[in-house]
Amino acid sequence: MGHMPDLRAGDELLSLREQLIAAGYTTDGVSELLGPVASAALRREQRLPADRVTAGPDSPLAILVRLFSLGLPVDRAAVDVALDVALDGWGTARLLDHGLVVASGDEVRAAYDLRPYADGSREWWVLSDLPESMTGRPLPVSHVLGIGGASRTLASWSLRRPVRRALDLGTGCGVQSLHLSAHAEQVVATDTSARALDIAAWNASINGVRWDLRRGSLFEPVAGERFDLIVSNPPFVITPRTPDVPTYEYRDGGAVGHTLVRDLIAALPDHLEPGGVAQMLANWEVPAGGDWRTVVGGWFAGTGLDAWVVQRDTQDPAQYAELWAGDGGHRSGTAGFEQMYAAWLADFESRDVAGVGFGVITVQRPSTDREPFRDFAEATGPVQSPMGPTVDAGLRARTWLAEVGDAGVLETRFRVAPDVTEERNGRPGAEDPSVIVIRQGGGLGRAVRVDTALAAYVSVCDGELTTAQALDAIATLLDVSPERLRTQALPTIRDLVADGLLIR
Repeated sequence: MGHMPDLRAGDELLSLREQLIAAGYTTDGVSELLGPVASAALRREQRLPADRVTAGPDSPLAILVRLFSLGLPVDRAAVDVALDVALDGWGTARLLDHGLVVASGDEVRAAYDLRPYADGSREWWVLSDLPESMTGRPLPVSHVLGIGGASRTLASWSLRRPVRRALDLGTGCGVQSLHLSAHAEQVVATDTSARALDIAAWNASINGVRWDLRRGSLFEPVAGERFDLIVSNPPFVITPRTPDVPTYEYRDGGAVGHTLVRDLIAALPDHLEPGGVAQMLANWEVPAGGDWRTVVGGWFAGTGLDAWVVQRDTQDPAQYAELWAGDGGHRSGTAGFEQMYAAWLADFESRDVAGVGFGVITVQRPSTDREPFRDFAEATGPVQSPMGPTVDAGLRARTWLAEVGDAGVLETRFRVAPDVTEERNGRPGAEDPSVIVIRQGGGLGRAVRVDTALAAYVSVCDGELTTAQALDAIATLLDVSPERLRTQALPTIRDLVADGLLIR
């Protein structure tokens, strides 16, 4: 499609937003029009079911969906008749003037993808470049992504505490900044791409919010500044440094391996207020015979930062190469795809990489003088959505554990969280169970295998007894040393508290 230099931000876009609402171009309106099957297919970037649903009616909503959600050509006369009235003057001429559509003969096409987006309580509109599913050809390297799986993941896992200053590092089209605007007094958003910042400015305008937009790499635009909350969906994709692989701005930060994310974390202490939190997505390389916890743990050495990292997925080098060689519209089996595939494999071989992990990193600068906590966990199954409340509670719990130590845990009266259940399994005819599992219904969906003593402890966590009192009573019943039982049980109890299975 090429660049559209006449894309204009400004207060005039508030009237467009009002008319989109009136026409029903909202998340609920589009879902109702398309139905569950076509809606689900569109989320997978498959347009055909939605095309069939919207092909008949010339309603303003159907035309808006065909134009901006499907990227299909629409008869110019239909646009003028349906939209000019329904959108109070936002017909072809005005849409052309704002750079939102292009006209060719009797047809009008969208110049950008423009879709409604909601978080459950707020409705926004997000403009981005047309995806490959609309253009039918590989993306340009300056492509600005819209709302994808990674941006949704970060938005789901991000804290929603009220904060004074928030930073969206690598904002792209501004999805994370929209969420931040709901709970931050000031939002600073940065990106290396001037095009991304232009699109972010447009999205701020139509949604009636204001951001401090700055251009530059990583923390260069905010040198010397600190924030209460930093979120980042950085260009973390591990990319070979070879001409055979395009340098997509939205995914490639120009570094070797996972260096970009490692350097980003190293700079965080200079940009977080005491008690401040940073959250980001990342990939990390794991060498043959290595462990991802050792790799990522090394990034935090000497930083003084709390770290809570959850690995959500792993891929071998070939899987990773296939995913990203095919990203952006490059088809498997073509010469270009095969060249990129080979370049990725060679790049991984040069560093003896056996696998690549993907996960969510939550970092906190301690507000008190204490040893930082480090928690590296795996959660590859379904998790609660949104995860933000779970992360917030988990971060507070881990902070409390780091501050009070084992002595504080022993003095505390815990309760079992409402979503926790117990499973007991044994051999047929056996008098006692051979496996006892404490299972969490929400959050990270933790399943913790415990022994008889720990199962007994959890069963009496009703807020009446301190941990010390409960363990001592259980030790007496089992005729074991109270000191030994405390030593054995405390690590698991701390884990149960950290992940919200036990609450204060």
